[in-house]
Amino acid sequence: MKKNIQLIPSGVTLVDQTWGGFYKGGSYILIGPRKSGRTLLGLQYALQSAKQKEVCLYFTTMRPKDLMIQAASIDFDLQNYMNQNLIVVVRVAPPNDINDIRNSDDYLVEYFKDIVTVVNQFSPNRIIFDELTPYLSFSNLDVLKDTFLQTIETIEEKDIISLFIVGEPATPVAQSIVDVMAQFVTGSIYLQKRPTVMENKYQGGKMTITPNIGHTEGQFTANYFIEPYKGIVVDYKPSYPTSTGIQAPAQNSFFNQPAQTNKKDSKYLSLSSFEVQSEPYSFSNLYDYNDFLLLLNNQIALYKSTGQVFNLVTFKLDHAAEQQGLITMNQLQNAIRLGSDKKDKICLKDNKVIVLITRNDKKIVQELISKMQNNLPSVNPEYIRAVVNNISVLSVEIDEHIENAESLMDYIASDETHFRNNYDSFNNYNKF
Repeated sequence: MKKNIQLIPSGVTLVDQTWGGFYKGGSYILIGPRKSGRTLLGLQYALQSAKQKEVCLYFTTMRPKDLMIQAASIDFDLQNYMNQNLIVVVRVAPPNDINDIRNSDDYLVEYFKDIVTVVNQFSPNRIIFDELTPYLSFSNLDVLKDTFLQTIETIEEKDIISLFIVGEPATPVAQSIVDVMAQFVTGSIYLQKRPTVMENKYQGGKMTITPNIGHTEGQFTANYFIEPYKGIVVDYKPSYPTSTGIQAPAQNSFFNQPAQTNKKDSKYLSLSSFEVQSEPYSFSNLYDYNDFLLLLNNQIALYKSTGQVFNLVTFKLDHAAEQQGLITMNQLQNAIRLGSDKKDKICLKDNKVIVLITRNDKKIVQELISKMQNNLPSVNPEYIRAVVNNISVLSVEIDEHIENAESLMDYIASDETHFRNNYDSFNNYNKF
């Protein structure tokens, strides 16, 4: 019997090897920083469409000539397929004057309506929008949610596969915008570029695909590389069958090496002293310091009224790591965010990333560190060793000695050894 919902080859190798392709009529987002290969991956998606004699509508902010040059770098004759009307390139102008418009949200809504108008005009099998980031600067996230949902539902009703490319979130507001989109799409592709080039490989990084609807095979992660005349290739090789799609951890993980640090403040443990296993990333929430204090006080009040225990885990980065160019605080925060649960709350304070974890699980710190490792800027073992030896970890489990959020944050901020004596239970956090 023929299935009502078909899987169509996507041109994204990791997707095709693990999920079997994109769902016909599905919507997907591709997230990544600049120079991570987003456009190349989008072109591979468009090329796959053309090879199958399907029409792909390609929205771009680039000049058509520049897009052709990008396509040529992966041996893709874009002009040839444009002449056959299999790929239709539509250049769109970014809303550069958005800050000068009184009702900017209404203005952006019209951009989304224009997408639908063009889609109706050409009736493609696929669309790609490279990139959508400039059109997402809504001041009201509810308006963005309604607009984006209405747009993809209109497109999906026509059995069109859509791929929206967006930039990697750099602020809490940007993360909120991406989270709004992620909750409605069929699945997400996340590119995390590597700052260094691996031996015998071209520039690349780590690719993670995450299902939201369907694709019950689960989430997958693989290293990817950008190779001339080939485009983006991955090293995905499943080591053993698994229903979750998670591969076996590498046996030579540098997190399994003995700690090589001599921290002065003994209440923190070196990150390299933890044994971890590789896990895929997930989204999480970022908060500014004042909002985080409110959340923390609420959680303390909940503990005092119900006895619900929670953990506060702090990652402290040695200033020397930033000075040496190993990793920035934003990169560390991003790695932790990608490795945390959606319900976790994250705050950046000075040289510390603080995570509020409401789940009371003895292995929770180990799991968080494991997932964070998978999202560091590079998978190079020497790089990982250098970074983890500059990170220390403090895990605090709530108890009756905690008065309020301010006193707890004072303890975390203090490097004075005698301060911890006021909170004896703070020494009882998990050391695995």
